[in-house]
Amino acid sequence: MATTLCVFCGSRKGANPRFEKVAFELGTAIAAQGSSLVYGGGSVGLMGAVADGVMSAGGEVTGVIPESLFKAEVAHQQLTSLEVVPDMHARKARMASLADAFIALPGGIGTFEELFEVWTWAQLGYHDKPVALLNVDNFYDPLLGFLDHTRRQGFIHDQCRSLLRVEEEIPALLDLLNQAIDRSGSLWAPEKI
Repeated sequence: MATTLCVFCGSRKGANPRFEKVAFELGTAIAAQGSSLVYGGGSVGLMGAVADGVMSAGGEVTGVIPESLFKAEVAHQQLTSLEVVPDMHARKARMASLADAFIALPGGIGTFEELFEVWTWAQLGYHDKPVALLNVDNFYDPLLGFLDHTRRQGFIHDQCRSLLRVEEEIPALLDLLNQAIDRSGSLWAPEKI
């Protein structure tokens, strides 16, 4: 299936060595199924690992990086395509416009912000692209518990919560996303943002 998957993830490797290993493996799996990657354009941390994984398997990678980070020399220089944009808002909008689905690997507040933004856009009807977490070694369990607490407290409704899919293994995640992409119309309405 010729799709483009957007991956949000940390610019650091994290404390668990499996995070980097799984990021690289996700990249190879994305390329193996004939999909391409769009991501934040960095060469470091999990960002670099997922891009390296795609490229090691012969896949295509588009990086989208803000000018300030490009100037700080953290951009990956070996990508199929690297787009330099003015700021973080332009970065997120461009990645979203190129993507057929979104995946979040472990990461920090930047990853969370990207994840929550595309999930919010789905809830508001700005797109119908699937949004998923790859819950590596239960990294996202505390967040998922908090989201369930928020739902029980009446701030997130069941339909909104169901828009965020969660898998622990790469094959299951890609199967889930491919099925969801097949059902979506890939609606993208940036003028609503």
